[in-house]
Amino acid sequence: MEIEKMFYGLTRDEVPVYQYMLINNNGLISKVIPYGCAITELWVPDKNGLLEDIVLGFDTISEYENNTPYLGCIAGRYGNRIARGRFTIDGVTYQLALNEKDKSNHLHGGVKGFRDVVFKAIPMKTPYGPALRMKYLSHDGEEGYPGNLDVTVTYTLTNDNEFRIDYFATTDKPTILNLTNHTYFNLAGNCSRDILEHELMLNADYYTPVDEYLIPTGDIAPVKDFAIDFTDPRKIGERIGEYSNPPFGGYDHNFIINRKKSGINLAGILKEYTTGRVMEVYTTEPAIVLYTGNWLDIKGKGGRFYSRYSGLCLETQHCPDSPNHPNFPSTILRPGESFSSTTVYKFGII
Repeated sequence: MEIEKMFYGLTRDEVPVYQYMLINNNGLISKVIPYGCAITELWVPDKNGLLEDIVLGFDTISEYENNTPYLGCIAGRYGNRIARGRFTIDGVTYQLALNEKDKSNHLHGGVKGFRDVVFKAIPMKTPYGPALRMKYLSHDGEEGYPGNLDVTVTYTLTNDNEFRIDYFATTDKPTILNLTNHTYFNLAGNCSRDILEHELMLNADYYTPVDEYLIPTGDIAPVKDFAIDFTDPRKIGERIGEYSNPPFGGYDHNFIINRKKSGINLAGILKEYTTGRVMEVYTTEPAIVLYTGNWLDIKGKGGRFYSRYSGLCLETQHCPDSPNHPNFPSTILRPGESFSSTTVYKFGII
């Protein structure tokens, strides 16, 4: 295994950012920058052994500083939406930053959020493979959140061809927390085709319906017989036009994972038959969001243009707007407790 550190660039505040390249014993390669814990590249072999990059990203630090699609980064403190940016803990109501386009909701941690901070990076060689541990102290009141939150995110490129994400956090005041990774995958490699021919299976019989602002209604409904039913494997593009996600079609849905045991469970399987690549997703989280890049409209790596459906996200997390729905699993973290979560993206060949 190998870990290499390379200078990547200076932020607008002249903070130096380095890129870390992790190489496992099988030759898989991941590249990560501690700016937003962004996964910039992930090189995985196809059925012929050809390594190709299967994640969307940028070439420069300045582009990551304007990362409106959240390519590859950690979304936090709270991934996804909180209605009107408000929640209540122990009778105290908190107002978070409103950063969606219409200023109606709080999205992915706020105006800055974890996407736009430089984590402290610690490269490590572990028995499982090369790893990068990244730490950040989010101060009390940041984006409106209560409590000093000490966060650790560890990426490991295991010798079993897994990209593993481990989260850990503690707080000194009651707060809410919902961390997720917002990487866009395209198993065709190098974004050579869109993701509509990818085949997806989600281990989820239920989802959380939303209103016109993509805020959950509080219901937990079956997916059966709807265009969002991926309990049996089928192509992403097969029924994508049947669900109108304004202002055009596309998936942006939160699914409740069928959890048959405590700890880590299978969340989904993604396949691309031309290259033969398979990605299995396992997580300790209760839910997974399928997002098909409905709003992509940006230049990416190597001058490629990323448009709608250029990549898809499989974001393991708690349900959106959980603090305002008592029937959803709680996202409250209290002093003396610790938050820990694991997600594994495992790669193979059909």
